[in-house]
Amino acid sequence: MASDFPSPRSTPPGQWSVVDIAAGAAVFLAAAGVIWSPKLSSAVARATGGEVPVTVSVDVRGEPAVDSAALIRSIESEGKVSIVIRNAPHGTVKVAKVEPLQRRLTILTPEGKLISTPDPNQKTFGTFDARFILEGRGLKGGGGVVFGNQTLKIGAPVELEGSNYRFNGNVTNLSIGPS
Repeated sequence: MASDFPSPRSTPPGQWSVVDIAAGAAVFLAAAGVIWSPKLSSAVARATGGEVPVTVSVDVRGEPAVDSAALIRSIESEGKVSIVIRNAPHGTVKVAKVEPLQRRLTILTPEGKLISTPDPNQKTFGTFDARFILEGRGLKGGGGVVFGNQTLKIGAPVELEGSNYRFNGNVTNLSIGPS
């Protein structure tokens, strides 16, 4: 009775079947994923000294807030902020300083002179304008600073989030090395 069933077809020694090739490709892709993992490359860069201190300035303008001064004190006392770069979470970075920014009005006089003056409505309408000075670690790359596995350049949009706020801002300065 056992002879009624055909024996399973096996490949002759030295030849590869489609299943063997597929299994080899799966193992290769898994190994490549582990080697090129962003977390692993960050750990390797940190261990080899490839990461350097990076200071990033982010300007936030025109966000509604009732008491900007109290919000700045709250942010500084918290001491850290979560940062999202191009919709990819980076994690938390240290807030070195938060500087309030003064809005200015520019007026053209009938004589043709330009006069710049502080905006008197800034306190009335309660807008938050500040520069966040953030400190973290990153890699110096040919196309900018690699910060949180994202290349960061001046003008790049970022999102800053703390315990009671979430602001959108733009990178206005990058400096590499000890601050």
